[in-house]
Amino acid sequence: MVCRAIAPQRDRNFFISLIKQATTPSHLNQTHAQIIHNNLVNDDSNITITKLIQKFLDLKANSQAKLLFSTINSPDLFLFNVLIKGFRNSPFDSLRVYKNLLRKTDFRPDNFTYSFIIASFSGLHTSASEKIGVLLHGHAVVSGFGADLFVGSALVDMYTNFSSISNAYKVFDGISDPDTVVWNTILSGLVKNCCYDESLRFFRDMVERTTRFDSTTLAVVLSSVAELQDMRNGMIVQALAMKVGCHFHGHVLTCLVSLYSKCGDILTARLLFGLIRNPDLVACNAMISGFSANNEAELSLGLFQELLLSGCKVSSSTLVGLIPIFYPFGHLDFTRSIHSFCLKSGFLFNSSVSTALTTVYTRLNELEQARKLFDESSEKQALASWNAMISGYAQNGQTEKAISLFHEMQKLNIRPNPVTVTSILSACAQLGALGLGKWVHDLIKKESFESNIYVSTALIDMYMKCGSINEAKSLFVMMEEKNVVTWNAMISGYGLHGHGNDALELFDEMLISGVRPTGVTYLSVLYACSHAGLVEEGERIFHSIVYNHGFEPTSEHYACMVDIFGRAGKLENALEFINKMPIKPGTAEWGALLGACMTHKNANLARLASDRLFELDPENVGYHVLLSNIYSSNQNYSHAASLRQCVRYKNLNKTPGCTLIEVKGDPHVFTSGDLSHPQSEDIYVRLEQLMGKMKDAGYVAETVTSLHDVEEEEKELFVKVHSEKLAIAFGLMMLEAGAEIRIIKNLRVCLDCHSFTKFVSRITERVIIVRDANRFHHFENGTCSCGDYW
Repeated sequence: MVCRAIAPQRDRNFFISLIKQATTPSHLNQTHAQIIHNNLVNDDSNITITKLIQKFLDLKANSQAKLLFSTINSPDLFLFNVLIKGFRNSPFDSLRVYKNLLRKTDFRPDNFTYSFIIASFSGLHTSASEKIGVLLHGHAVVSGFGADLFVGSALVDMYTNFSSISNAYKVFDGISDPDTVVWNTILSGLVKNCCYDESLRFFRDMVERTTRFDSTTLAVVLSSVAELQDMRNGMIVQALAMKVGCHFHGHVLTCLVSLYSKCGDILTARLLFGLIRNPDLVACNAMISGFSANNEAELSLGLFQELLLSGCKVSSSTLVGLIPIFYPFGHLDFTRSIHSFCLKSGFLFNSSVSTALTTVYTRLNELEQARKLFDESSEKQALASWNAMISGYAQNGQTEKAISLFHEMQKLNIRPNPVTVTSILSACAQLGALGLGKWVHDLIKKESFESNIYVSTALIDMYMKCGSINEAKSLFVMMEEKNVVTWNAMISGYGLHGHGNDALELFDEMLISGVRPTGVTYLSVLYACSHAGLVEEGERIFHSIVYNHGFEPTSEHYACMVDIFGRAGKLENALEFINKMPIKPGTAEWGALLGACMTHKNANLARLASDRLFELDPENVGYHVLLSNIYSSNQNYSHAASLRQCVRYKNLNKTPGCTLIEVKGDPHVFTSGDLSHPQSEDIYVRLEQLMGKMKDAGYVAETVTSLHDVEEEEKELFVKVHSEKLAIAFGLMMLEAGAEIRIIKNLRVCLDCHSFTKFVSRITERVIIVRDANRFHHFENGTCSCGDYW
């Protein structure tokens, strides 16, 4: 007789132990068979089967978990919550379970249900998921869980993931006693959205309202101050970490490594890295990134190679840290090597890696390579990739392509974040596209980005560079918090428009407010003094920079002082200032003097300045043209002709002048003598009509710098078709009566076009705003805001 072994009866705890130890769905299937055999499928409260479903979900066997769930006769609320939570990476599966809970059972969702279902849609960055998230928020409020800690934390996380900071604030403010998790969620959400100053403000509130912060809180705050490169506040947080006993926690030390690295103290960063016992991959990534951020590519590569040799599996963050984003120049071959490694190892399909490579290529002006990488990216929905490419175009002067890519992004319903809008506002500022800039401003209001200090600063800069001083001023006044970049944008904007006294007044306000000026601040103030003819004030500021603020001026600051003297006609003072400089004068200083010689027709000093410039920058055609114009204005035509012949002999090309005008949101670009515009014939007819009226009013063409060997009538023809005149004539044709005309010229506006525009503003009773390479000119009633001083 054959005896068959009979397996002993097993209890629930045995199978729960087996479920915990399972590593594959196959193991779970075998366990499930034994559970059925032992009649434990419908045990008390479905505990065993719930554990089984939970393990299937942990192993990402969602279809098997779903099938198993469908076999249960009476699933309880806990099991529904397990399934909803388990489907967090499949939000719409999670939503179907939630709907079944509402429609097919008598259970009411609890706070865990809402926190799990909201969390599942939090990571899906689409407009549809945001709408569903808002609806779920409404359900939670109706069910009485709007102020619950678990639900509130999930909602704050969701809204910050959608960059809807104002809604995150509303949820947070509705929680009467937020715990540490909720505080940490809002802090990390603000950091994710680049609201670093705001995150510090929240941390201060947290410290004042509660002492219940932990090492996670401190790590988040340290990452924020690291991004701000704010060593002072970073050291305060470090001291706080020491006080509460968190300083030597691995993730706090890792954040301190990042802080010191980003603040340029790589020695302290290495010391802190050495304090980490058995540094994990995250800590090594921070150190690799720190080396890269401090132009220590060899050390960065060395640590990366150590990781590979140790058998450690590197991550996408490792490669992002290795890519020389901060110091790309001179590292094109190194970047290409990393690119090849990523391609072979499969990391190129990771959006953060491809975005970092795109960023480096754009900074190296390798725009074709960057765009190829962007177009081939498998994750075109990743917002960071779009931001990198749009920013790259804007920073390299490819403003039209930046704007075109932004429109493409909008068509795909990819929502922008503060980084996107600051990049596109920069493009609008460069292009002078006020219409698009206003549209972006409306989008900012819609997305509730106005509280972001970087967005507000970019708006101020855009309005200033598009000639809308009042809008910029209103935004500046309304800002509750301003950083040094905000003050700089406003001061330099006043300088651009020739409002020197306003710039000086604002600079004094800045000092009183306690914001420490930077080199850019001083440069902006000196620039404003230069364009407003404020010589004494400029000298006072320059003296205070050196002796009161202990700042060491750069070549640009010295050039600004030369310009201040030169524009005021104090050419000998300018030369004396150059000769007494503690550093060797370069093209900036001699170029400023040559420009002043042109304004004041001083050929002797011009020869001295041009000799220095031809030695320092012999290929720059602009200096040859300036000197030639000075000779022409002094009727020294033989020398002027000789210089022009030299330019032709050396095959030097002068940058062609062009002027842009925006009409009904569309940009129109004109060049000198342009016949390519579809309405050219009408434009020239209108220009002839204008010329007739202007001559009756006393206009005489300024032909002093035109070629000497042609008749006076031909000289008038040369200057009559300059690009700004064509743009103004087109604006008069296309814009409604009385509307402002705004144009942008890529070069300094010439003497004749300046005179022309004054006459046009008088006879047409129009305000005409011209932005040239140096500054803004506001023409009204026959006068210019520059006072003929540019």
